[in-house]
Amino acid sequence: MSKFDYDLIVIGAGSGGTRTARISASYGAKTLVVEADRAGGTCVLRGCVPKKLLVYASQFSEQVSDAEGFCWQVKDYESNWGELIKKKNKELDRLHEIYVNLIKNSGCDLISGWGKFISPNLISITKDNNEVIQVSSRKIMIAVGGEASFPSFSGNKHMIDSDKALDLKELPNSIVIYGSGYIAVEFAGIFNGFGVDTHLVFRADKVLRGFDNEIREYLMTSMAQKGITLHKEVTISEIEKVNLNYSVKLSNGKNLIVDQVMGATGRIPKVSKLGLSDIGVDIGSRGEVLVNKFNQTNIKSIYAIGDVTDKVTLTPVAIAEGHAFADREYGESERFISYDNIPSAVFSQPSISVVGLTFEQAINNGVKAKEYKSEFRALKNTVSGNVERTLMKLIVDERSQKVIGAHMIGPDSAEIIQGIAIAIKAGALKSDFDSTIGIHPSAAEEFVTMRS
Repeated sequence: MSKFDYDLIVIGAGSGGTRTARISASYGAKTLVVEADRAGGTCVLRGCVPKKLLVYASQFSEQVSDAEGFCWQVKDYESNWGELIKKKNKELDRLHEIYVNLIKNSGCDLISGWGKFISPNLISITKDNNEVIQVSSRKIMIAVGGEASFPSFSGNKHMIDSDKALDLKELPNSIVIYGSGYIAVEFAGIFNGFGVDTHLVFRADKVLRGFDNEIREYLMTSMAQKGITLHKEVTISEIEKVNLNYSVKLSNGKNLIVDQVMGATGRIPKVSKLGLSDIGVDIGSRGEVLVNKFNQTNIKSIYAIGDVTDKVTLTPVAIAEGHAFADREYGESERFISYDNIPSAVFSQPSISVVGLTFEQAINNGVKAKEYKSEFRALKNTVSGNVERTLMKLIVDERSQKVIGAHMIGPDSAEIIQGIAIAIKAGALKSDFDSTIGIHPSAAEEFVTMRS
């Protein structure tokens, strides 16, 4: 008999942890999943899914305007935020139950509680009723994800994070959002779409660091056209509560009085309460769990995947890492995932999706690259009167003629780039794109008609 209670303990029942546990159990590993909150994790319950639902909801105001441009006679309309949040939460409850069933039906045990390391093979679990138990395992996987991180300044406690923004009982009349990444621009679009006076404050000169510079400019122009006030190259120096409002003092001397302030200045690995330093697990400068190509820490029995490693903080990557781990450890398959050409999307308004290198990144990597570009006003907008424009790019290695990057800002960008990502992953040449017949009339056909 094994001297351990389990073959594998997975701490965290998000998308990555759940996939790790399910596949491991399918190979016969006796597996326990420990989750301090609800099975489903950040993406399903506090991130991607509820955010996308609110993005959908917020877009209807612009769609009504478009409908009027197409000569629909639209009567007075208004949103009901409170009822929307209830419907959103009902859907999240359904997804949570699906995750619980996925875990249990795969043969895993599931304990609701907070896991903390006592030794390399032993954790304590503080259950919801404050009962504390200890459980041992031959291997332990850390899959706890990340959490919001705010800069230090007077009054930063008054900021809400994205978790709370997704569950506000009432819609504010005005809001300051502090940040310039995915979360900041996505929530700016959400609140603006619901008619909230929205201010985006950020210290950089452009939003979305790391993306194609022209696409970043396109997004900022579009956001401003839609009514979002951009305060670039400034920081928040202080937030004060003034009656029912907040006074937000900016580093340029301006002062904004708003109903709500949201911090979206980044996320860090959620490791502070795991006890990792007590048992000697190596941690990086941002709190990330350091792992090798096997997702193994410096302690051979402890592994980590997903956002807690701060490598590629995307849910599908965590899922893929967990599945590959299970295949290697219990399925007798030396399978690893590739971190090259991982597609991603930002559900801003308009949305952005990319795969591969930008032109600047290619040049900096020593690639002799060529950029192909198409920019236009979508057919729909020519009648609706919407001034929003679409921009699409292909980056080509001139030596090999391989397409090494694709970038798009515009409606349905994620749906389009997902297909382009398959072609780039397969090593498609620019001539393969050129010889492909386009679907007309569509935005997607622009990717196969780009010429010098």
